[in-house]
Amino acid sequence: MADGFSLFTDRSVVAMRVNGELRDLAWEVTDTDTVEPVTIDSEDGLSILRHSAAHVLAQAVQRVNPETKLGIGPPITDGFYYDFDTSEPFTPEDLKALEKEMQKIVKQGQRFVRRVVSDDDATAELANEPYKLELIGLKGGADAGSDNENVEVGGAELTVYDNVDPKTGEVMWSDLCRGPHLPNTKMIGNGWALMRSSGAYWRGSEANPMLQRVYGTAWPTKDELRAYQTRLEEAAKRDHRKLGVELDLFSFPDEIGSGLAVFHPKGGIIRHEIEDFMRRELLKNDYEVVNSPHITKGTLFETSQHLNWYKDGMFPAMHLDEVTDAEGNVTKQGQDYYLKPMNCPFHNLIFRSRARSYRELPLRLAEFGTVYRYEKSGTLSGLTRVRGLTQDDAHIYVTDEQVKDELKKQLEFVFATLRAYGLDDFYLELSTRDPEKSVGTEQQWADAEQTLREVGEESGLELVADPGGAAFYGPKISVQARDAIGRTWQLSTVQLDFNQPELFELEYAAADGTRKQPIMIHRALLGSIERFFAILLEHYAGAFPVWLAPEQVVGIPVAAEYGDYLDEIIGRLRAAGVRARVDHSDDRMPKKIRTHTKLKVPFQLIAGEEDRAAGAVSFRFRDGTQLNGVPVDGAIARITAAIQSHEQVSTAWAE
Repeated sequence: MADGFSLFTDRSVVAMRVNGELRDLAWEVTDTDTVEPVTIDSEDGLSILRHSAAHVLAQAVQRVNPETKLGIGPPITDGFYYDFDTSEPFTPEDLKALEKEMQKIVKQGQRFVRRVVSDDDATAELANEPYKLELIGLKGGADAGSDNENVEVGGAELTVYDNVDPKTGEVMWSDLCRGPHLPNTKMIGNGWALMRSSGAYWRGSEANPMLQRVYGTAWPTKDELRAYQTRLEEAAKRDHRKLGVELDLFSFPDEIGSGLAVFHPKGGIIRHEIEDFMRRELLKNDYEVVNSPHITKGTLFETSQHLNWYKDGMFPAMHLDEVTDAEGNVTKQGQDYYLKPMNCPFHNLIFRSRARSYRELPLRLAEFGTVYRYEKSGTLSGLTRVRGLTQDDAHIYVTDEQVKDELKKQLEFVFATLRAYGLDDFYLELSTRDPEKSVGTEQQWADAEQTLREVGEESGLELVADPGGAAFYGPKISVQARDAIGRTWQLSTVQLDFNQPELFELEYAAADGTRKQPIMIHRALLGSIERFFAILLEHYAGAFPVWLAPEQVVGIPVAAEYGDYLDEIIGRLRAAGVRARVDHSDDRMPKKIRTHTKLKVPFQLIAGEEDRAAGAVSFRFRDGTQLNGVPVDGAIARITAAIQSHEQVSTAWAE
């Protein structure tokens, strides 16, 4: 018998995998066990670091205020959080005090010691922790492990981690936890920080108490922490909500309601260009463009099973069409109508509207369809999480033999289109079946997942597994795109569906004269226009490529007498379809330049006496560089070429 400390002397090893299971280094192994080291900079190692930091945070909170009750403290992307039931919300000053207390615990080097407990012993030990008691009751149940409770319970046994003083052996603090953890608190090092606090419902339900959530981040080194903080600062500068106001693109008026955006003229132009390019590409790729209403009888979503599987995400029903007589007696029963959360059932009705032949397949139906989803108010986030959204939705009906080729074609279409918008750093994610939330046979799922896996691997891109992440009706491949500062966004999805064609009794006449059921492919390329708009806005920090810029050219006369000369040039640009105008305001030229630079206009055309005499203009670019004395015909050619090629222009072209 040996433990991880004797097997791995490298201090970067913080845990190990024993027969595939994550374990603390104190775990004893045998000669027959398969043991692998887990380093602190690996994905598992970072999660263990962050979860250990969450425990130190909770210990610090209960040191400062022993009456605070504990929720859960899982690792999350780039950090961790812990939920607390406390009498008052945390202030920024509270967070500073907690950081000081955490530093003491970290320096003390307390050991994380795992202890197996029975349900009864855990219940007695945690009698004053009501939220922990609730989690003990979930152990092994269907709800165990949801909403990050798996950091506490969900396995076959309950465990408690004691924080032990390394000098005296005294237990300083304990928490219900599955682990694993770092060997001791000192290994947390100095690459961590508390970030912010907010309210959060216990276990994510509005029916539960509101707790106080403290967020933190943790990294193997101080340098990595600083690099992360720098990325956050850059992300804050690029926040689409901030830029949306500064550039006058969109807003969320209170009079309309939460999560419902209006696009202003400049934002409307960008949105139009995004959609218009997409529509042209759809037609080039043999799509049929369709349209469907925003509201429908509830029976449609009963057929599609959305009312069984997705009702919580739908707006409540509107009961309509009921007729009563003068005495108030119902003479005609009403019906429930719903705002649509999905477009696919409508497309199924279009397919079913007449007889179909195998010669028509693949049949590709596409729609910019606005849908409505009742997102919880606490999850709404600018344009990235809204209640009213327009999907560039497509549903493709194919024969069994066509599935793989069509999937490959759709992925190629996705890559080409995203590159045209300026996104070209991708990887793929394969979302597979959740046995608790799926329809169809195991064989159907296995076949569909294998097909998607083969298509993903043949694309040549990295393919990452997302176990249990599929929707109820079939597996999917999603395209994960990295933006200009390295953040990952899920964009396009290609999803197989063997459920809805059966539910809607879709058929086509096969070549042998039999009636067969098509296979359905769901394809959302941009996801939603609103969210894609936000992603592009942040990716470009508001400085869009020329073709997307709401104002592409602004003419700035050196003095008012050169305004007419610029009007002629701008007139030629407008005739060529360029969004251009002359700034005839009373502001002085330097102020005009500052104004339009701040608004991130790609080209400022400046004209004075020398330019007019030479039949030329001077370019000023976003970064302040200039090209002087460019002949008007050449200037117009360069501008229109930049638009046609989707060029991103931020600095002066090389001569």
